[in-house]
Amino acid sequence: MTNNRIKAREVRIVDDGQGNALGVMPTSSAQQMAENRNMDLVLIQPNANPPVCKIMDYGKFRFETLRKEKDNKKNQKVTELKDIWLSATIDVGDLETKSKHARKFIQQNNKVRLSIRMKGRQQAHPKISMGIMADFFAKVEDIAVMEKPPLQEGRSITMIIAPAKETKAKSEEVKTKPEEAKTKNQEK
Repeated sequence: MTNNRIKAREVRIVDDGQGNALGVMPTSSAQQMAENRNMDLVLIQPNANPPVCKIMDYGKFRFETLRKEKDNKKNQKVTELKDIWLSATIDVGDLETKSKHARKFIQQNNKVRLSIRMKGRQQAHPKISMGIMADFFAKVEDIAVMEKPPLQEGRSITMIIAPAKETKAKSEEVKTKPEEAKTKNQEK
């Protein structure tokens, strides 16, 4: 709450400049003091006895906090969970194609959820589907780790794989190596 919205009779005032406590005074005189400085009276601790208010430029304060939130949001890295559906009767070529897609997702630092939905007689032989999951992971285990092992839940089997921490360092090395090769070629 700010300025005229503060309903307490007395408030403890803190100065914005140095953070000095100006003491306890009636709310009306505190509001008058803030107006004389062309600032706002902002309620900081409403549950204190008496409530604590600060004399500050509230518009500037709101702008800075919104800007900080926006900057923090920019710096966050969002990891997505990508889905890849397999089949208990998947062919070798299709498995290869799906593993290439998973590699691409993992290199972008995303997690991948692999799912197999067993139909009909496939439900009687879940070991086949587990074998397919193991084959798939063998194709990407150099860049991925198994975050959640294959688990059968009713008719479906799911597994989650995530980027290995080593691959992040390797990808940074790969980015620098082409630059080194260019400089060596230029020296010759």
